[in-house]
Amino acid sequence: MTLLKLMAADAEDIETISACLQDSVVPIKEMAFQPKERRFAMVANRFRWETAVGKHVEGRIYERVHCGVRFEDVAAVRVRNLDLRRRGEILSLMTITPGEGAIDLVFAAGGLVRMEVDRIACHLEDFDEPWPTQWHPAHPEDAGDG
Repeated sequence: MTLLKLMAADAEDIETISACLQDSVVPIKEMAFQPKERRFAMVANRFRWETAVGKHVEGRIYERVHCGVRFEDVAAVRVRNLDLRRRGEILSLMTITPGEGAIDLVFAAGGLVRMEVDRIACHLEDFDEPWPTQWHPAHPEDAGDG
């Protein structure tokens, strides 16, 4: 078993991390902006896409794993369509998008976390043992696959 440990320093690296985190579930209570450290961190329950490639078969056992993600050199964080007081709410991460001076975490149902950053500095690290799941995330473009 190989646990992921990745670092992103540019937009291309962020695309790789975004692909690994697509369809992760993130409890609001597991997200935090630490202004003194200029860090945004979260714990995600991610689908292990790297072990599922070419195995999309009904009833197949896939895997999920806990994953820590942190962004450094974060000057500010803004949210849209999220109520951070609803700490028990679970969000579904769709993608991570880098832009000029910002990185967006785009969640299902229009939720967004925008980090104003001085540079791209992201670290992803799996921790804990993966666990089995029969559920493979599906997207409209997956229709007909199987």
